[in-house]
Amino acid sequence: MGIKTYNPYTPSRRNMTGSDFSEITKKTPEKSLLTSKKKHAGRNNQGKITVRHRGGGNRRKYRIIDFKRNAKDGIEATVIGVEYDPNRTANIALICYADGEKAYILAPEGLTDGMKVVSGPEAEIRVGNCLPLANIPVGTMLHNIELYPGKGGQLVRSAGNSAQLMAKEGKYATLRLPSGEMRMVPIVCRASIGVVGNGDHNLINIGKAGRKRHMGIRPTVRGSVMNPNDHPHGGGEGKTGIGRPGPSTPWGKPALGLKTRKKNKQSNKLIVRRRDGKAIK
Repeated sequence: MGIKTYNPYTPSRRNMTGSDFSEITKKTPEKSLLTSKKKHAGRNNQGKITVRHRGGGNRRKYRIIDFKRNAKDGIEATVIGVEYDPNRTANIALICYADGEKAYILAPEGLTDGMKVVSGPEAEIRVGNCLPLANIPVGTMLHNIELYPGKGGQLVRSAGNSAQLMAKEGKYATLRLPSGEMRMVPIVCRASIGVVGNGDHNLINIGKAGRKRHMGIRPTVRGSVMNPNDHPHGGGEGKTGIGRPGPSTPWGKPALGLKTRKKNKQSNKLIVRRRDGKAIK
């Protein structure tokens, strides 16, 4: 994927960049794999805002992605086209199995129209194929990794990401995740081969506020410009500091650096090394 720039005919266009969609080979989605996506604007079933700064945005349809890849083991599928998905940073690929059934999968780097993909323990080690970690050689780059057998891929699904299979021992395989964390995953879990495509996504410069509104993100007001009854950082004459040892949320809780992970969490025993380089005690 390449990055395109724009002529600066307005100030916001000067630094704006976007995708040139060179990987996209299919413009319209498969209707049988679309479903409606309701807008909630960050509100729960009581109508209360639980996620701030959400609302508006362009209409989207949800593409049903096959994260499990376990329904058609051993049946070869042909890639029909690579599509844009408004619900994620990665591109998606439409595949058609030999029996005529179609499905969407995450499009790894190098997957193009006409290529064949297979799922199952007997599949080759080839980009786009999905098989259990037990059957994958050490050192392979992976994406769409399961945490629980049969649940479907949960790890490493965003654009440009990949994990590396570092070791296999007993019931577990050790993975190095994109964050740097070393983690053990049951060896019977499945993963897809390759690096997730659309790797230049992180280089895109939004350029203007309106483009963020199209994504359904509403403006964020800084606490330091509010009144003290609205935010702990508020108040004071002119530009002042926050007047606290560290930044806080609007409700007075520490905002940065506070660890919220439970110390006795069950999965701690599966983390070999945290992303900050420290071993789990």
